[in-house]
Amino acid sequence: MISAVALSVLGLYGLSVNAQATEWAQCGGIGWTGATTCVSGTVCSKINDYYSQCIPGTAAPTTAPPASTVTGPTPAPTATPTSAPSTTGPATPSSSCATPPASAGKLRFAGVNIAGFDFGCNSDGSCTASAAWPPLTEYYGHDGEGQMNHFVQNDGFNVFRLPVGWQFLTNDVLGGVINETNFQKYDALVQACINSGVAACIVDVHNYARWDKGIIGQGGPTDDQFAALWGSIATKYASNSKIIFGVMNEPHDVPDINRWAQSVQAAVTAIRNAGATSQTILLPGNNWTSAATFVSNGSADALNKVTNPDGSKTNLVFDVHKYLDFDNSGTNAECVTNNIDDAWAPLAEWLRCNGRQAFNTETGGGNTASCQQFLCEQAQFQAQNSDVFLGYVGWAAGNFDPSYVLGETPTQSGSVWSDTSLVKACLAPNTLRLLA
Repeated sequence: MISAVALSVLGLYGLSVNAQATEWAQCGGIGWTGATTCVSGTVCSKINDYYSQCIPGTAAPTTAPPASTVTGPTPAPTATPTSAPSTTGPATPSSSCATPPASAGKLRFAGVNIAGFDFGCNSDGSCTASAAWPPLTEYYGHDGEGQMNHFVQNDGFNVFRLPVGWQFLTNDVLGGVINETNFQKYDALVQACINSGVAACIVDVHNYARWDKGIIGQGGPTDDQFAALWGSIATKYASNSKIIFGVMNEPHDVPDINRWAQSVQAAVTAIRNAGATSQTILLPGNNWTSAATFVSNGSADALNKVTNPDGSKTNLVFDVHKYLDFDNSGTNAECVTNNIDDAWAPLAEWLRCNGRQAFNTETGGGNTASCQQFLCEQAQFQAQNSDVFLGYVGWAAGNFDPSYVLGETPTQSGSVWSDTSLVKACLAPNTLRLLA
């Protein structure tokens, strides 16, 4: 929780000296008492009944409707073009790398993490296969299948990330082949994802670049062992175009980022050689794959050298994460930043200059007013830069209880599902209207 002093500072966030809201700041909505006009060059656009935001645009600044009069269906933001990004190849840098092209404005993906198969995994890469808890009722977990169907049908989400421990897949045997009994359970979740009607399902190995504290390629598992794992997984899904391969969740404290890129290259080569020649592969960097340090810590330059076996970089997308709490840990209910100035804007410029794209596969916050403000702002900025950002995936639902600090798990009463306040306000595509 943040202090009362910090809250008073947040209350002033986004106001300029003349009481106009700055770019990406809130400018209206039910209960809003702050500025309702935007600085020159931006337009106050209604996102939902509770949130209007200053979006870059050429029209003159406008005033948001009074809070008491905000009614009716949610319109699309007024300054968002309609074309979607492409993952068929590198984006073409514009003449100004800081400025998105006119075609940007709509994201390709918006989704939720469906957790459970990663339970029992620690940030040092130690996982216990028996501690995994499949988020499926047939295995005595929460109804992950029902959650996904609800998220698609009622909210408009079109991607789910499905974290799983390496140890679960091989039943605690390093270098071992995939354990078919365990894989059958995980595949049940993958198939439920595919059958929900989404555009994509992310298979995510959730081991922090490690196996039991040993870093892949740097004293721990060998590149060959890592490649063998991914070759086996890719063989299972080589013919399914909906599968996205998430090479590794949140590498951190990796001593040699260039050596790590070699390990990632081994995984990419194994995936492609297994017959998965066209699916997207997500490439994770160091420092918990933080979007804020992806360039400065050398991850961007190192991973920019990773290629497909034919030398191309087609459908090789950078995997980045970013939370909005004060220490970027994703463990606090309150949010203090939209991450635009320190993370997303600099990263967007680098991506555009280098013809690359990134996917924000973990983000989120508490079900609080501060997180509704800042997460909405972050999502809008990513949509305005959709030529380089494919989308976002919130953390997390699945086997997390709704009481979890970053819980996005919907509750069910009979046949009716109810979303958390943050999902309704700032993540659900049917609310934000940010999907292509």
